[in-house]
Amino acid sequence: MATIVEWIAIALALAGAIVCAISAFGLIRLPDVYLRSHAATKSAALGVLFVLVGAFLFFWVVDGEINAKLLLAILFVFITSPVAGHLNGRAAYRSGVKLWKGSVRDDFKPVLESGGKSGPETAHEAEPPKRP
Repeated sequence: MATIVEWIAIALALAGAIVCAISAFGLIRLPDVYLRSHAATKSAALGVLFVLVGAFLFFWVVDGEINAKLLLAILFVFITSPVAGHLNGRAAYRSGVKLWKGSVRDDFKPVLESGGKSGPETAHEAEPPKRP
């Protein structure tokens, strides 16, 4: 049983390393800060989590101990990585960084124009679609 879990831990660590490498290529090759931020958050959210989960499984099965530090690190990365990526993108947008010319949608512009309101509270304020 331990051998199977060891191989699963190795596969998770390898998958995490591959995701981090692909994310690094994305950071270099993608054209604007928003797409690069997306690549960076995928690295932390998926790559690092795969490595940490693989390490957690390895220490749990092979050594027989549940490592609280690894569990806290998994929880911390899982919660903070998407939030940090979102805040970086939002800060870049608010500071005037232009979207890449190939971008086809700007979903944040109407939110800023409406005074920061979004969601159901502004649904009744919008004009209903005109029917032909």
